[in-house]
Amino acid sequence: MIRVLVVDDSAFMRKVIGDIIGSDPEIEVVGRARDGNDALQKVMELDPDVVTMDVEMPGMNGLTALEQLMKIKPLPVIMLSSLTKAGAEQTIKALQLGAVDFLAKPSGQISLDIDTVKDDIIRKIKMAAGTKKKLQNVNRTGEIKSIFAPEPKKALDFGKQLNKLVLIGTSTGGPRALHQVLPGFPASLNAALLVVQHMPPGFTRSLAERLDTLSQIKVKEAEEGECIQPGCAYIAPGDYHLNVMRQKRGADNQLLVKLSSKPPRGGHRPSVDDMFESVAQEFWSQMVCVIMTGMGQDGTAGLKWMKDKGAKVIAEDQSTCIVYGMPKAAIESGRVDKVVPLPEISNEVMKML
Repeated sequence: MIRVLVVDDSAFMRKVIGDIIGSDPEIEVVGRARDGNDALQKVMELDPDVVTMDVEMPGMNGLTALEQLMKIKPLPVIMLSSLTKAGAEQTIKALQLGAVDFLAKPSGQISLDIDTVKDDIIRKIKMAAGTKKKLQNVNRTGEIKSIFAPEPKKALDFGKQLNKLVLIGTSTGGPRALHQVLPGFPASLNAALLVVQHMPPGFTRSLAERLDTLSQIKVKEAEEGECIQPGCAYIAPGDYHLNVMRQKRGADNQLLVKLSSKPPRGGHRPSVDDMFESVAQEFWSQMVCVIMTGMGQDGTAGLKWMKDKGAKVIAEDQSTCIVYGMPKAAIESGRVDKVVPLPEISNEVMKML
């Protein structure tokens, strides 16, 4: 049995979420807590396998409780967030602090329709329970030990020819992993980055904005039709595939963002495979692909197109993955050139470039 502690300031939400969780024969609700202080006390008393934590609570809120929990007794935590901009920003912060995953409440803090995401809640709890032993990796230092001296962020040069692309695919555990990888690139990076992070609509912009404040390169949510420039990372918006389109600009080629709402691929939109296929068809020069932590095997099929175009491929080492699904599938395909732990990925990309 997976033992779960439910934390929410609303008695109604505690009951409904607890009933949803308890409806699965493999999961048991061992306790309910009304705020952060109550949660920390009950974690020590009940020793749950997974905690569901509301972000917004009076007294000690979810973020403060999460931060303290990760110091005293690291456990898999799933944050429950509202879909507001503030809720999205707090969720991204929670993922950076060590939450394994999150779930958006469908209609705000008191969601009478929470049962519409019943299957997602149960699936995420079962996934999170499997990460309990990996929490030591989640809570390793997030400091970047870059070989590059800090530089002021450079303005994008829209007259510069794009000749190098870095393609990153990740899922569960990805936001925290990206917080370690993207700040490791220098402002003078002569390549553009395209990033697919499995995430629902409403959260990718907050993720991009937070990463931008921490990185020397520019980081933004990709926008339809924009020209892809060296020194910038473009994150696929939630619920859109990140595709590209080539067009001529004088004697040079330029690459444009083409967002697509065609059906999910392998259950994902955005899909890493979909990005890889589009880039393989449209890009004309050097590429490095990176597959990081995540459930499933998105990205593995697309590596065939990447390797046919001469791309180098990096997979995150199992020792630092929260969920060793996507990198494992990529490695088993035989198309990975280098397997490296998370803190070394940015430097390895720079070597390959």
